[in-house]
Amino acid sequence: MKTEDIILKLAQLNESSRQLDIPEQERIEMLDAVTSYANQFISGLDTIKAFQEKEATALEITNKKRSLPALLDLYQKEVAETGINAASGKHLGYIPGGGIFTAALADFLAAVTNPYASVYFASPGAATVENEVINWLKSVFLFPKKSVGSLSSGGSVSTLIAFTAARDKHKVKNELIRKSVVYVSEQVHHSTQKALRIIGLEDVMIRYVPLDDRYRIKTDSLNELIEKDISEGLHPFLVVATAGTTDTGAIDPLDEIATIAHKHNIWFHVDAAYGGFFIMTSKKEMFKGIEKADSLIIDPHKGLFLPYGVGAVLIKDSAAVLHSNYYTANYMQDGANEEMIKSPANISPELTKHFRGLRVWLPLQIHGTEPFIACLEEKLLLVKYFRNKLAELGFCLGPEPDLSVSYFWYPFEIDTDKKNKRLIDEIHADGSVFLSSSIINKRFVIRIAILAFRTKKETIDEAVEMVKRCLEKVNQAD
Repeated sequence: MKTEDIILKLAQLNESSRQLDIPEQERIEMLDAVTSYANQFISGLDTIKAFQEKEATALEITNKKRSLPALLDLYQKEVAETGINAASGKHLGYIPGGGIFTAALADFLAAVTNPYASVYFASPGAATVENEVINWLKSVFLFPKKSVGSLSSGGSVSTLIAFTAARDKHKVKNELIRKSVVYVSEQVHHSTQKALRIIGLEDVMIRYVPLDDRYRIKTDSLNELIEKDISEGLHPFLVVATAGTTDTGAIDPLDEIATIAHKHNIWFHVDAAYGGFFIMTSKKEMFKGIEKADSLIIDPHKGLFLPYGVGAVLIKDSAAVLHSNYYTANYMQDGANEEMIKSPANISPELTKHFRGLRVWLPLQIHGTEPFIACLEEKLLLVKYFRNKLAELGFCLGPEPDLSVSYFWYPFEIDTDKKNKRLIDEIHADGSVFLSSSIINKRFVIRIAILAFRTKKETIDEAVEMVKRCLEKVNQAD
């Protein structure tokens, strides 16, 4: 192709391609439209339902251009008003995210400037922001400075990173896989079993350690299981404890488990995805021993009320993590001489990733930690308040929770499970406040998970009134 033909073709393509680089005045108008929508959305959270059971039907991608105002209207109807409203303080079902506004500002800045945060050479500032968030987390959980960490998309990927390091540290491969043993609670999050399968350890033996009446691991049973397995020539290599179970909010006896794990040279992992940040509250003493973990996962998009998509993992054995994740290529040679742990990519399977650190760093810089701690303390009291109100209505309650998750059921004279299932169906149909259900001790129960930063006393009062209405409908149907 001749040079003059290339120049002509480039001019033609430029007419179309330049549309992606929007002029300043149009940017201002678009930002105004998005800002107006965001303000209306946030201002309306108190008046819209927390759950709407309807499908999204008009989101297909075509080559037809649409205006931003029309798309914002479509987004509101087909996305924001379908399913669970996770930004609402009325989301009391699954562990809620949150979405504080300052984190949204951070995401906007990260998307506009688009630094390559994975590699220190490519963006020293962005990589340092990520590393400073990890350093702050180390200080919160009393991990040594020489430990390493990574910001991930959430608890599942954080677990993968931690378990891969444990696998490689203990050389669990080939014929040793079928002889290796992992110890967990029946209340452990399902991402644990999923991670083991993904990293090639589907054939390890999983021991479910008996629990006490508060759904915490019995440490004497754990020790007995380990010693029995060792005596039979097996290879115990990993014990998983939880600091805030999803179903019951329980915290395993971390300090005792740490002692047992270290005695037997077993990797001690703590899943604190939901409950970890409660260490900054009056519950701090319950987390004693978490600093002894070999690895720890924590979700800022839960306990710091950030938008979904930011978890974290801390690991003490940097050599094990680098063995699992560090690799390089010829085209990366310009950055090959940097310190390995300065680049987040060397401590994670992700090379290209969103600049997640900014959505943690910016809110902490703007707000400090005090409002976050106040929110967490508030949730601890709100779950007590909710339980008291439910007891006054005649509901049966699960054990006093360690944190802000609990469960309840109504003691109908007959068909208790069936009628509690009808009760949660009525609650979902009502949608004013979102609750969820579970099966605990073979009983159908209704869960309350209070963590959204917008959840207040008034929210709980509305939830109680909703439960009363729905209970009346179930009773009237009989």
